[in-house]
Amino acid sequence: MALHLPAVVTLLALLLFVYSFLAVGMARKKYAVAAPATTGPVEFEVVYRIQMNTLEQLVLFLPALWLFSDYVSPLWAGIVGLVWLAGRVLYSVSYVRDPKSRGPGFVISFVASLTLIFGTAVAIVLRIAAGL
Repeated sequence: MALHLPAVVTLLALLLFVYSFLAVGMARKKYAVAAPATTGPVEFEVVYRIQMNTLEQLVLFLPALWLFSDYVSPLWAGIVGLVWLAGRVLYSVSYVRDPKSRGPGFVISFVASLTLIFGTAVAIVLRIAAGL
């Protein structure tokens, strides 16, 4: 199971992103914001920013998840990945409720990504130093 956990987390992250772009599509219809416009009522802009910020975070998170899985541990990559997912969900729910409250969810997911990045960097340096 541990070997599959990063794959499960990847699928969940992708499903979260699918949900975010479907939410933007529904918000476009609800608030009459025709593509390619990215501005409109604040309710639309919040949903749009959730989608864009999730995309921005995915670009950082997914490679870091798989590098950490390969160089450190698939189990720990999956666990940190689940923390990232929880942070993204908290970010999204908080942002919709009150945009000013999105900070904790953002910090949780960003710190999870940094953990994956720096953990991988340390593991690579240790392997190089060991001649592996």
